[in-house]
Formats: sequence, C-alpha cells, structure tokens
Amino acid sequence: MRVSAKKEGFSVHAISGTRAVILAMNAREDALQDFLGFGIGIRSPGDGAIRWLRGFKCFATLEPTPTRGQRFETVEHPIQGFMWGHYWADPDQEYRYVVRPLFLPASGKLDDLRHGADLEVTIRTEKEDSGTHSIYFNRGAIVSQAYAEKFQNDNNLTAAELKAELNDKDAERTKWLSRGLLEGALGFIAQAKSSRFSLHCCFYELTYPPILKALADAAAAGAEVQVTFDADHFKRSRNRREESAQGKRNREAIEAFKGRPRLHFKERIHYISLTHNKFMVLLDNGRPVQVWTGSTNITPSGFCGQSNTGHVVRNEAVAKQFEDYFTLLARDEQREALKVFTGAASPNPPDSLPPNSITTLFSPRRGESMMDWYGGRVEGAKQTVILTSAFGVTTKLAKYFDNDRDYLRYILMEQKSRGAGAQAMIERDKDTRIVLGQGLGYTGSMGNWRKVPGFKLEEWMWREHHYRSSGHVFFIHTKYMGIDVLTDDPIVFTGSANFSPNSLTSNDENMLLIRGDTGVADVYLTEFFRLLNHFYFRQVANRRARDGKSDSGVRWLAEDDSWVWGHYQPSYYRSKRRELFGVPA
Repeated sequence: MRVSAKKEGFSVHAISGTRAVILAMNAREDALQDFLGFGIGIRSPGDGAIRWLRGFKCFATLEPTPTRGQRFETVEHPIQGFMWGHYWADPDQEYRYVVRPLFLPASGKLDDLRHGADLEVTIRTEKEDSGTHSIYFNRGAIVSQAYAEKFQNDNNLTAAELKAELNDKDAERTKWLSRGLLEGALGFIAQAKSSRFSLHCCFYELTYPPILKALADAAAAGAEVQVTFDADHFKRSRNRREESAQGKRNREAIEAFKGRPRLHFKERIHYISLTHNKFMVLLDNGRPVQVWTGSTNITPSGFCGQSNTGHVVRNEAVAKQFEDYFTLLARDEQREALKVFTGAASPNPPDSLPPNSITTLFSPRRGESMMDWYGGRVEGAKQTVILTSAFGVTTKLAKYFDNDRDYLRYILMEQKSRGAGAQAMIERDKDTRIVLGQGLGYTGSMGNWRKVPGFKLEEWMWREHHYRSSGHVFFIHTKYMGIDVLTDDPIVFTGSANFSPNSLTSNDENMLLIRGDTGVADVYLTEFFRLLNHFYFRQVANRRARDGKSDSGVRWLAEDDSWVWGHYQPSYYRSKRRELFGVPA
C-alpha cells in the first residue's frame, strides 16, 4: 500500500509491505532554512498519544558524553535524512505515522526546537495469509543488536541445546528468526487436512524436522503427500550413480518418516547439475490450486539464518503449470526431456510481459537467451532496479548494468562477482549502489573475523554462522529482481533460480515473472531496503576496520541546516533517492 500527505512545503510518502514500512520525506527548497531534520512517531490507536521513535544520533551540544547504545527521541534529536524504515511492523495492521519537521529556533537553543506542521499518514500493512499472493521473509540478519539484547547472545545455551531449540517450531527464538517464514510454510502444508487434498513437493535440501513432521501430519490426516529430494549425482564420465553429501544429509533426515501411509519420498539423481527447486503444489480433489515457491531450502539455516523468502500463489493456472513440471521431476527425467518440456511449457516471454500477469519460467532450458531477456529489462528500466544475488552478478547480466541511463540501481549480494570484468561493470555507473551481505568484522571467510575497534558487536560474531558450518551462502540467499518497483506498473522476478547461465541451462529451477502488482512490489521493495540498510552499516564498519580506523560508536547530528545540501544537488545520489521515493511537496 502507498499513501502520502503534504503540508507547508513538506511531504511524506509511506510504502508498506507485510512487516516493514518505508517513510520517504521531501521538501521544497524554500522551506529548508534552519531545518534540522524530522521527528518521527507512531500515534496510538487508543488514546491518540504519539510514541516518538528513537535513534542513535544526537546533538553534541545537548549530549556531549552519550553512553554506547544510548537512544534519543527523534522529536529532540531529529533524523537528518529523507528516508526512514519501520522494520518491526506486523502484518495486516494499521499504523498512523506522525512526521514533524524541526527547525533551529531564533534563540539558537537546541533544547527548544521550533517545529513545523505535523504530517500524518495512516497505512495498513499487507496480509500474509490471503489474496492471490502471500509473501514471507525471514529475519535474514541474525547478528544484530536486537538479537543480542533479546536472547542474551545465546550465552546460556550449549550447541546441542541451541540446535534443539531451532528445531522446535514453537520456540521463541525460532519464531523470532523465521519472522513468519516457517509459520507460512507450515500453514501452507496444514491446508492438506483430509483425503480431499494432495501435496506434491520438490526440494533440494530436506533436513528440517518441523517441515518433515508437518508433511507427515498431513499424510496422517488422509492427504496424499509426494516428496522428491536431491539424492545422488550421476557421474557421466564413470557412467554410475554416486552418493552426494547433500543426498546423505537428506536421507538421514527423512529416515524417521519413511514407510508411513500416504507419505512417499522419491530420490532424484543429478542427471543435471543441481536439483535446485524448492516448491510445493497443493491439490484439491486432484486439481492444482496453490503453489509455494521461493528461495527457502528446508533446513534450519533456510528458515532461521540466511535471508530467504517464501511466495504463495493462489492461481489455478500457475498451480497447474507447476504440477505438470512436478510430474516430470518426480519421474526423474533426464536433462534433454526436461528441456523439451520447459521449451514448450514456459518459452521465453515476449519483450513486454502481459499487463497484470504472472508468467512461469522453468529450467533447464535450451541456451542462455533468458539472460539477455533479463538484461533487457535492466537496461530498459525507467526508474530503478533492485537485485539480490547470492553469488555475485554474472558477466552475462552485469554488462546490462553498465550503461549511462539515468536511474538508480541497487544490488545486494553475498560476494563480489567473479566473472570476467563483471564487478567493474556493475561498479562503473555512479547511480549503482552495491552492498555485500557480511557480518561485522567479516574478512571474507567464515570463522575468520577481524575486530572492529570501538564496537562491542564483534564479541558475538561467531553466532552468525551457527546454523550452517559449511557451504557457500551464509547471508544473502534470496533470488529476486525488481524493475521500476515504485511505479504503478512494477515487475518482480522471484523464485529458486540465481540469475546465472547455469541456473537456466544446467539446473532444475523455477521463477515467477510478475507484472503490474504493486502490492507484491511493495513487499519486495520494503524487505530489500530493510536488509540493504542493515548490511550497509556492517560494510562501512568493516571498511573502517580494514583501514585501521577506530570508531567511537557516536554519530553527531549537524547543528545547522548544512546537512541538507547533499540531498539537493541534482547529480548526487541522495538527491536522486529523495526524488525517487518521495512525492512533490
């Protein structure tokens, strides 16, 4: 949902997802004399009182010796920026925000700020459990100040106790970390509550007890449940099947559930590179009616560690396409047979997706031409591009970011691009903002941490990877892209596939191409910036530590209107961002 308000030369534009809201402020330049920033509050639905939100920055004149971690009400120590995120909202809730412009008074005394007219907007967050789309994001950044404060940094738990707690769907820690993602998956499965229903599931990693138990419970209730999972790899050079490490873990996890009536497990062999899908189809009396897809592997890390999303589509045509795809995967068809199916069932879309549409895309495919199709959407964007990438940006896609067109591009990725010249391509344009998923003190390899002088956070860095001791992705695992997401005709691509040639030609994968749904776009947009801003802080701190710079942890506010200047220089990023997210004042 999007709402806005304006008054006396200022405006606010609110954008809500399911569990996050972005407030974008704007102002006429002639209203900025002596402007010191914004106080931001939430008005109580009961007595109407304003709860002023708190920040870490303060005026040195008023607070010359703040304690580490001390927070200050923004009505007294304002936000000196034109964007703010409410990242702890609840789904399907109404929020009434108060944005108060604050100015230096004629007396010059900072303890008696002059304020302009309050801007108020009322907005409701999106639902998670109804409509054509339901979208769930987990916390995705477990090492945070909030986690340390809430769970005392896990100091009282052994590794075994922590593992047991994460395997308990009702544990407070699990609920906090999954942030609705696990509940969403369990709720999807729970719909199969009688013999009228069937569940057809295709998983890469399948080791998480809460999901396995839910599937078993559905079968016990009478539903027919079929589950394919990644098992062994077929070595063509040796013409034989060999056990994979992932297959071994999957087999061990399902052992306790095998042999139950109506619960059928089907091993899949790597005739292709990776059996990388993670989807479920719900059937009602044999008719496919809903699909669960997204980036989430069925592991503790998938739900409680690395960033992930689950996306439900309640559309029978889409569900039927996934069910037809599942039929081939369950037969463990080899690569060429799968390519014949994907070419017929999900051919490359036209240059312009149909208005207000959901298009399915399956892999493996014949050739890499979809990379150029994705690239064409990047190059042709009118307003903005957002992209998450677990393995950097492939050269095939990076070259389309390397253009001189005037729009903002944001990339959130796990690691730098390693393809020929790819990193230089995405870095060249000054309108591209790149943030890496990383822990505070992270040096590029798990278990190898650098102290960040001035921060206490490095004392609990090792907790960032306690859900996953090996692998390739620890922080950013989502696979989605948004094109012109702030317009009335946004495009979102989301699914299991990394935007890479291998994901198209060598893996089995799925992707949804969604055009024209602003509700979907708003959820992905708000969650993207929640993580982008979180990891940007870590990136800056790590860079300072690498350069040997200490950090006092204190951020002073400007005590005059000089901070505004960079937000109004036409060629500056902050000015472009203000214009992109805000509305005219």
